[in-house]
Amino acid sequence: MKKYGLIGEHLTHSFSKEIHEAIADYRYDLIPLDHEAFHSFMAKRDFEAINVTIPYKKDVIPYLDELDEAARAIGAVNTVVNRGGKLYGYNTDFTGFQYMVRKHGVQMAGKKVLVIGNGGASAAIQAVVHREGAAQMVIVDIVEGSGAISYEECFRSHCDAQIIINTSPVGMYPHTDAAPVDLERFPQCEAVMDVIYNPLITRLCLQAREKGMIHVNGLEMLVAQAKQAVEHFLTKQIPDDVIDTIYRRIVRERCNIVLIGMPSAGKSTLGQETAQRCGKRFADMDEEIVAAAQMHIPQIFATEGEAGFRARESAMAAELAKQNGLVISTGGGVIKNKANIDALRMNGVLFFIDRDLSLLISTDKNRPLSSSKEAVEKMYAERIALYRSYADAIIDNNDAIETAVESILKQYEECMNKALSR
Repeated sequence: MKKYGLIGEHLTHSFSKEIHEAIADYRYDLIPLDHEAFHSFMAKRDFEAINVTIPYKKDVIPYLDELDEAARAIGAVNTVVNRGGKLYGYNTDFTGFQYMVRKHGVQMAGKKVLVIGNGGASAAIQAVVHREGAAQMVIVDIVEGSGAISYEECFRSHCDAQIIINTSPVGMYPHTDAAPVDLERFPQCEAVMDVIYNPLITRLCLQAREKGMIHVNGLEMLVAQAKQAVEHFLTKQIPDDVIDTIYRRIVRERCNIVLIGMPSAGKSTLGQETAQRCGKRFADMDEEIVAAAQMHIPQIFATEGEAGFRARESAMAAELAKQNGLVISTGGGVIKNKANIDALRMNGVLFFIDRDLSLLISTDKNRPLSSSKEAVEKMYAERIALYRSYADAIIDNNDAIETAVESILKQYEECMNKALSR
């Protein structure tokens, strides 16, 4: 018997287990179910309480004996409690999303709001948009009908939307390189909210950040709705301040520390030391490329040229960027492709490791592009502006290793505080 847990189709991305087990003293299982298994699971009713996610928030309703007022009005359920064999359904997505809207000061009153997606999560978000007094709400989905228009109609008639909310799974792990819309099409947009919480910053929100817009990912909503679900599970009140405590802890634990900089700047050494100090796992991008290619870097350059190596580098950057809780030492040329930086930013904070040019000349055969003073100076001149523009902080690495590591950890904490105070 699974006493408490989450059911859905694909759950490898879920943070719900750690959130529930941080709020309450019980075991919380992730229970992936295909459609056939879902119906069998619900028919057995062999659980104390569960949460429900994509794609079963509407499908679960016929199995329930009672719905609370919010769930009935929304037409979707994400929380089910078994009381004496009777199943009671609730929707905590409404209060979770409303918490996120109000915490970040997103003003919907009198605005045109575009809601992307029309599934179970969207139903709760639509209810919040109505409650917040939007002048107009437009729903767009890949399937027209049930109140939703097509993307073609959206782009034709509603590019003046001022707030965009993504409730679809587009951009969710592992397909983090996708975004449901391009914000270039929406010149009047002032705020973006995304219910996706993995990655920590979706590509949609990353674009919003680059444009200086309010942007909020779904992790706070997830924690807030989980807190209310636990209240239903255990029939007790839990203070709201637990939401921010758990949210901050998860972001700090899962956010990656990404080191960029010239070859021989000390990224690998600093990365290993930093990972040990902060309890994260270390990943050296060049070593990962070598292991995947089963060739050393000079061999890759000799057989595939620099273009071949850069393609492998981009693929590895995208793969490592999807993971959480890493310290990543990148290759010196990773900044030559902005797509690499965009990927690494979705789950990470970037630090430029700066070092005197005289210390960057290398006789290492694995560093074919930095074998002479002239080559290093040329490379530095080409790349320095990119390193500085992409970095969230700059770390001087001309003194003791311990000094640079302390600087990374201090700057990481400052970046976290800044990000979490938005």
